[in-house]
Amino acid sequence: MASITDLLAQGRTLSFEFSAPRDEDGALRLDRTLARLSELRPSFMSVTYGAGGSTRGPTHDVVQHIEVDLGVTTMPHLTCVAHTRDEIEGIVARYRALGTQNILALHGDVPLDGPDHPTGDFTRAIDLVGFIRERAPFAIGVAAHPEGHPRAESRAADLEHHVEKLREADFAMTQFLFRAEYYERFVEEMAARGVTTPVVPGVMPPTNVEGLARMSAMNNTEFPADLRARLEACGDDAAARREVATDVATRLCEELLAAGAPGVHIYTLNFSEPARTIARNLEAALGRVEN
Repeated sequence: MASITDLLAQGRTLSFEFSAPRDEDGALRLDRTLARLSELRPSFMSVTYGAGGSTRGPTHDVVQHIEVDLGVTTMPHLTCVAHTRDEIEGIVARYRALGTQNILALHGDVPLDGPDHPTGDFTRAIDLVGFIRERAPFAIGVAAHPEGHPRAESRAADLEHHVEKLREADFAMTQFLFRAEYYERFVEEMAARGVTTPVVPGVMPPTNVEGLARMSAMNNTEFPADLRARLEACGDDAAARREVATDVATRLCEELLAAGAPGVHIYTLNFSEPARTIARNLEAALGRVEN
């Protein structure tokens, strides 16, 4: 499998994100989605770990399926909250044995099935980066929040934290956003502080008003009023909402790539559509059109 550092050096990347399933029905749906999207030859696929404080689930098994059965490079997420050093070391060793070459190091949310204030040996994602770096030759990514981390004390403090974190990482993946200007501003702010670590923007096709409103509030992401109005006008017409999502996400990706983004990372929510259509719409912008 390839290193994301090498992939970014070779040209613009296209990647998809998935969540580890919580039950058998979810596993079957994810298998179908992975099969369909792997046909598009993505640069890599990422798999979450304890997203939103959920049970961490079979992330390793999904990563193994993608790499071994589908032949696609992966980037497993790894959160350090509520973990001991020994536990993290064991997880890293399993990925190294599998042949995985990338990892996304995150602080993470408190597990919903655990105590409100869990104990653990790590308090910051940057500490996890250093710990992994000493144990495996992975390309290590970190999260970036162009609109500011929801728990940041101030914008100034948030920027300095990002500077420190991105300097230690090989690349960064942003939280989803709906305005390219926020990405551009963030990259410019990092560059002004001497940080040129590649930052790949995350794009979530907007299909569900309630879900987007909830996730946007959690992540300090603006949910534009005009976008919300377009989705609400679709009512219960799922096909119409997917059409809006495809249009909005395609245009946003095009704007991000035109602004110099090294690739785009599409949050699929474990559905193949509209991610598949968006990827096909972006073939020219990504330089992936074959003769």
